[in-house]
Amino acid sequence: MTGFWTLQALNTLQHAALLLLISSGLSVSFGLMGFVNLAHGALYMLGAYLGITIAAHAGFWVALLAAPLAVGLLGAALYLGLLARLRGPMQQVLASFGLVFIAVEVVRIIWGDVPLTLDRPAILSDTRSVLGVDYPAYRLFVILLGLAVAAGLWLAVHRSSLGAMLRASVENPAMARAIGIRTEVLFLATFALGAALAGLGGVAAAPIYSANPGMAITALIPALIVTVIGGMGSITGAILGALIVAAIEVFGTALWPDASAVLIYAALAAALIWRPQGLLAVKGRG
Repeated sequence: MTGFWTLQALNTLQHAALLLLISSGLSVSFGLMGFVNLAHGALYMLGAYLGITIAAHAGFWVALLAAPLAVGLLGAALYLGLLARLRGPMQQVLASFGLVFIAVEVVRIIWGDVPLTLDRPAILSDTRSVLGVDYPAYRLFVILLGLAVAAGLWLAVHRSSLGAMLRASVENPAMARAIGIRTEVLFLATFALGAALAGLGGVAAAPIYSANPGMAITALIPALIVTVIGGMGSITGAILGALIVAAIEVFGTALWPDASAVLIYAALAAALIWRPQGLLAVKGRG
């Protein structure tokens, strides 16, 4: 029985790591930049497909670095060319959600509708014993990757000069510009980083779940729930929200499979009723 709980706990951590990669950028763009960006699911999907293509020519480790970089550059181009010009929330929702459908059709044209998989690197193809449970080494790597990203984001936001400038730009953009902070450049870099993290999540997820055009939507919904529960603009909230949502999905599927699809929405409804600003929300832009 102990092995069952250990296995589910490890699955929760692995799932939370992937949720964090996509929802952290979404939370920052929502809460700090005041930007409603629903294209994060498409960036996650593109990261998976680009990772598969790059890995076929240069190997997994190159794909793990190059695909997020490419997605980050694409996110920066989208921000500069289109998204930054849209100021109204409804315009942002419609434009970014429209980009999801465009990206899905582009993926279908280039890669087709058949699910594609990314081979795990040889060094991570076996299993490791964790508290008496044999667990895939690659999934342990995903957990460690999520922990590293969470720690890096928290340090960047709360313990670096760039994080201080970002918080100042959020609290009072006019004053930040007056003291020489290039707020638009900072917001562009933040948006591109969020896109790159979504792409990294896509590459990391491809060996586990495979890549398919539908993942742009299926990944977006839990990421939005993570953002709402954790609190917009809070990296700590994104981490906490990812753990909560992952635990509900993993343990719900294991213990109550008939209702597992409903539990996550029940948690969302409860959060909206009792703490609509999120568990650890910060003050938004403007």
